[in-house]
Amino acid sequence: MSLLNCFCTSRTQVESLRPEKQCETGVHQNLVEEPTRSRLPPSTRFSEVICSTNISQYELQVEIGRGFDNLTSVHLARHTPTGTLVTIKITNLENCTEERLKALQKAVILSHFFRHPNITTYWTVFTVGSWLWVISPFMAYGSASQLLRTYFPEGMSETLIRNILFGAVRGLNYLHQNGCIHRSFKASHILISGDGLVTLSGLSHLHSLVKHGQRHRAVYDFPQFSTSVQPWLSPELLRQDLHGYNVKSDIYSVGITACELASGQVPFQDMHRTQMLLQKLKGPPYSPLDVSIFPQSESRMKNSRSGVDSGIGESVLVSSGTHTVNSDRLQTPSSKTFSPAFFSLVQQCLQQDPEKRPSASSLLSHVFFKQMKEDSQDSLLSLLPPASHEPPPITLPPASAWTEPECDFPDEKDSDWEF
Repeated sequence: MSLLNCFCTSRTQVESLRPEKQCETGVHQNLVEEPTRSRLPPSTRFSEVICSTNISQYELQVEIGRGFDNLTSVHLARHTPTGTLVTIKITNLENCTEERLKALQKAVILSHFFRHPNITTYWTVFTVGSWLWVISPFMAYGSASQLLRTYFPEGMSETLIRNILFGAVRGLNYLHQNGCIHRSFKASHILISGDGLVTLSGLSHLHSLVKHGQRHRAVYDFPQFSTSVQPWLSPELLRQDLHGYNVKSDIYSVGITACELASGQVPFQDMHRTQMLLQKLKGPPYSPLDVSIFPQSESRMKNSRSGVDSGIGESVLVSSGTHTVNSDRLQTPSSKTFSPAFFSLVQQCLQQDPEKRPSASSLLSHVFFKQMKEDSQDSLLSLLPPASHEPPPITLPPASAWTEPECDFPDEKDSDWEF
């Protein structure tokens, strides 16, 4: 059954979307494999995979966000047979346009073909009537964007940025090796598990350079990007001219994300698209702390210092031990100083000419990331408050069975949970 017509099934029917059901697509049959020798926590490597398509085995705990242009509701849930916490994304396919359905189909198919520790995993995908259910591992720390809002409104420390970006760029490099452009690399698409594993999400924005078995040098597919994504887009993606774009457009987004993590703000966020393009084109490459590209003070992110916001509610996933937000490890240096290596990384990524930007593979060898060996004792978890995999019972409402909503979702702008 195609995902494009899966809403035609009866309400009681449940069908799993397995790779063999989509084999006719022939998407990347010869994927580049990368050894999983990187920093993988033991509990992440050997965790139990949830494959059940029986919705009665999932207890929805609380809605933790919206995404995919508000077409998807995201829930924290518990798999009752194992007690494992999972994330469930539920999308009403009847509300999706043809373009959105194709994006969902692409994300679902590619999630089965891609195998990399730094790419977000979909454990199980199935339909319940006209509703698409996606079961994936629960990421206790949420996204890097949520960490900024909760703990680092003035920006993260350089060591923390290094640890987060390294995992995300490793995932990006895997996509590029397999001929895919991510097209939506940003902090809200960088997820962090309770074990400290960094994964890259946002697969619905992916575009393949491989057509009919041949890899093209550039693509000319320019979708209508929402305004929420535009600040991270490269000049060539904003221009939409005959030169097209390639994987180097993602490298520009890495530079913007580095600025975002360093300052706590999204560059160009309040600018009109035309003004944004002109600002990006005028150069030279921007500094991570260049005030001219950031929103004014009244639109800065609000400082919520009550706990790690993984979308579940304030402090739900933070243990009640002695660690607090006033801990030294959670503070950004007031001087806002960064090393020459960090500035070099940002400036190389934000080159106007795509050919002058490094590849993702080269970026991983940049001196900024080589310093991780020297800071090996400062792991990602040591830079974050402790996360508990078991939220306190009194914090969450009673578990409930899923019932089909009778009305459309309200209009909200939370895009932290896109596919």
